[in-house]
Amino acid sequence: MTVESSAARGTRRGGTETGGDAGRTARAEQSPKPAKRATAKAPAKTAAKAPARKASGKAPAKRTPAKNARTAKPAGRAKAESPAEPQLVQLLTPEGKRVADAEYDPYVADITAEELRGLHRDMVLTRRFDAEATSLQRQGELGLWASLLGQEAAQIGSGRATRQDDYVFPTYREHGVAWCRGVDPANLLGMFRGVNHGGWDPNSNNFQLYTIVIGSQTLHATGYAMGITKDGADSAVIAYFGDGASSQGDVNEAFTFSAVYNAPVVFFCQNNQWAISEPTEKQSRVPLYQRASGFGFPGVRVDGNDVLACLAVTKAALARARRGEGPTLVEAFTYRMGAHTTSDDPTRYRSDDERESWEARDPIQRLRTHLEAEGHADEAFFTALEEESEALGRRVREAVRAMPDPDPMAMFEHTYADGHALVDEERAEFAEYQASFEDADGGHADVSGKAN
Repeated sequence: MTVESSAARGTRRGGTETGGDAGRTARAEQSPKPAKRATAKAPAKTAAKAPARKASGKAPAKRTPAKNARTAKPAGRAKAESPAEPQLVQLLTPEGKRVADAEYDPYVADITAEELRGLHRDMVLTRRFDAEATSLQRQGELGLWASLLGQEAAQIGSGRATRQDDYVFPTYREHGVAWCRGVDPANLLGMFRGVNHGGWDPNSNNFQLYTIVIGSQTLHATGYAMGITKDGADSAVIAYFGDGASSQGDVNEAFTFSAVYNAPVVFFCQNNQWAISEPTEKQSRVPLYQRASGFGFPGVRVDGNDVLACLAVTKAALARARRGEGPTLVEAFTYRMGAHTTSDDPTRYRSDDERESWEARDPIQRLRTHLEAEGHADEAFFTALEEESEALGRRVREAVRAMPDPDPMAMFEHTYADGHALVDEERAEFAEYQASFEDADGGHADVSGKAN
C-alpha cells in the first residue's frame, strides 16, 4: 500500500526565486523566550563582535565583522537585538498569530488555505506514526526508536520546501522529511526491527537511507552537491543533522568543502537543545547559525516550532543554492520533547520546567490555532484527521508485526560488487555452522538443542 502524502495531492511547491533580496528589514523577535540554559553563554565581548547572519545573496569576497554586522537598528523593530537573544525568523507566534517578515514573506505569500491544512495534516500524521513506533519499541517489536516529538514543524516545513529533483541526506530522526518525500512510514521501521538495512530505494524518492554515524551524511551531501554542479543541474541538496553533530569533524569538513567549491547544499541543523544528555551551551560558545560566517557562507536561525517560517527559510536557502550562490546553514531552534532514543532517560539530565516551557510552543497546536482563527479549518476537518491518524497507526502496527525475519545468509550479499574470496569463505563457514543445528529429521534446532 502506498501512502499518499499531502504533496502527492497537488503539485509540489518548489523553491521560489522571488524573495531573495526583497526588503531585509524587521525580523520577529523570539517569543516566548527559551529557557536560559539553552542560550549560548558567550562572553559579552565575544558576543558583541559576533556578526549577524546574512540570509541570502552571495557572500562578499573579503568578509569582516564590520561588513557583516547590522550596525543600524532595523526599521519597525521594537527593540534592539540582544547578543543573548539571537535573531530568529518567525512568521507564526506561539499563539498562532501571523507576523510579517519582509525578507521571507514572499516565499509563502501565495500559500493557500488548503496547503496550510496540508501542513497541519502532515505534522499530525507524522506525530501519530512516531507515537506508534515508540509504543512498538516498548512492546518489544522494535530494537530501538528515535522519536521526533516536538520537531514536526522543522521537518515538515523544510521537507515541503524541497522539489522532487532535490536530494535529501537525513540522519535517523527525519521521519517527517521522509513522509514529505513519499517514503512509506512502515518502511522506516525495518531497520529498527532488524530485518533490513534501510527499507527503501534512495533514488526512488531522492531520499538517502538513514545515517546512524553522527554527521557523516553532511560529507555525502556535499560531495553529491559538488557533482550536481559539474552536471550543470539546477537542483539542490539538503543535509540534516543535530546540534550535537555540529561538533563532529565531518560536519566542519563538509562546511569547508561546500564553501570552497560553492556547492548547492543547505545544511539544516535541528537544534533540539540536547545532544543526548549534553546541552547546546556545551557544544558552542556562539549560536550555531553564526558558525557559518567563519566558513564563508550565511547562516540563519529560524523558529523550529513554526512550520511556516521553516518552509519559507528553507525555500530561500534552496533557491539561493540553485542560483549558484553556494551553501547556507539553517539552524531550526526547536526542542526534543521526548528521549533521545528509547534507550535514554531524559529525566536524569533536564528539568520538567524546561519541557513545560516548550510545550507552550507546540508546533501542531500553533498552526491549528491559526487555522481556526482564520476560518481555514472547521471541527469536521480535525475530526476526520484524527480518524485518519488512528488508521495510520493501526496500519503501521500491523505492517511491523507482519515483517518476515531475514534469511541469515543474506548478510553476505551485496558486500562486494564482484565477490570476494574471504567473504565466500565466511559464507561457507557460516552455512556449515547453521547446518549443524539440523536434526536427523531435517528439523531445525536452536542452540539449546531443542527442535523447533
